[in-house]
Amino acid sequence: MAQLAVTISGRIYRVSCDEGEEARLGDLAQLVDARISGLRQRFGEIGDQRLIIMAAITLADEWSEANERVRELEAELARLKAPSSAAPEWAERVAVSLGEAALRIEQVAQELNDSSRE
Repeated sequence: MAQLAVTISGRIYRVSCDEGEEARLGDLAQLVDARISGLRQRFGEIGDQRLIIMAAITLADEWSEANERVRELEAELARLKAPSSAAPEWAERVAVSLGEAALRIEQVAQELNDSSRE
């Protein structure tokens, strides 16, 4: 288990993490610190505990929205990957229309050939 010293809101905290996760943990700590700093600038000195709670709630809200968006995109992807019953019907209608158009073109061509021989 690795240990890392992170600074959040001017205080140093020693935290443990899995080996190789130190950089990720450091980045996350910086994100939390930046969020708290932004809230402090916006609301002033309202107490560390309130700032930490507000930061946690805003980060949780963003996480929740991102998760919801991921679920929506996964559902859309699944829908797009699923075989659609409308696609064969559509393709069938196009094939029938093309077949009918081909017959009309052949009839017109035959009529033109017949009229040119007269």
